[in-house]
Amino acid sequence: MIIVKLIGGLGNQMFQYAAGRCLAHKYRTELKLDIRDFKNYTLRNYDLNGFGIIENFATSSDLSRILFPSDRPAVKFFKRVLWNISRIQPVEYIKEKDYSFQQSFLKLPDNIYLDGYWQSEKYFSDIENILRKEFGVVNLLTSTNQDLAERIKNCEAVSLHVRRGDYVSDSKTNSVHGVCGVDYYSNAIDMIRERIDNPCFFVFSDDSEWACSNIKPDASTIYVKHNDYSRDYEDMYLMSMCKHNIIANSSFSWWGAWLNENPEKIVIAPKKWFNSKDMDTRDLLPDKWHKL
Repeated sequence: MIIVKLIGGLGNQMFQYAAGRCLAHKYRTELKLDIRDFKNYTLRNYDLNGFGIIENFATSSDLSRILFPSDRPAVKFFKRVLWNISRIQPVEYIKEKDYSFQQSFLKLPDNIYLDGYWQSEKYFSDIENILRKEFGVVNLLTSTNQDLAERIKNCEAVSLHVRRGDYVSDSKTNSVHGVCGVDYYSNAIDMIRERIDNPCFFVFSDDSEWACSNIKPDASTIYVKHNDYSRDYEDMYLMSMCKHNIIANSSFSWWGAWLNENPEKIVIAPKKWFNSKDMDTRDLLPDKWHKL
């Protein structure tokens, strides 16, 4: 059994699921999702139910088997003896050490609890095809999104994502992440226009007013602003349908670009992902993506 802790927004949850799913596939065992922390997490909700994932939630019995580092040695010993008698396998607690890819992750054993963000495709590249299928939208798109999807199919569509929201409103979050400025988007748009004839930009944002006022490509542009948080997975799906992607320093648009199956896609991403220089992001962006 692999248990993975889920927290954060949709993109973060997808990274966490993907890492756990890879290990569960390797050992042909079940993956269980620990969503307890959403009870006290006010910024986001559990959001993976819009996809065709294997949705199997950890029970209190499953979670009671976790050997946390804070357990006193005597308690750990007692638990192991008790579980050996009852033939119940304990679950080892694994905490992500830092933000860069940890090669040791791929050698982790079965029966573990994963606590981290695991934000690199290197954690799950072995099951790319499985994830592309499981991260497919299971419910019918709204009629508005169906119409928009048809427009995306019939043009040289480029998704452009502006992430603001709590990156701006929450001082703690802002100090960690910061936001991509107008210059970044202007340079990214110029790069696309140098390489693509007649691009049509589809602008997605959690701050539509700011995006409409500040992101103005000298090209055909459609501002997508009708989907709220309850249907954010549809925004991600629409991003993935575009032929090319300009992403923000956001795991949400990271996944929109990663799920894009166009073999000739151009993905432009910000070099600066965090305000903090202590965050090692060298493994975050796939090698073929352009960094600005």
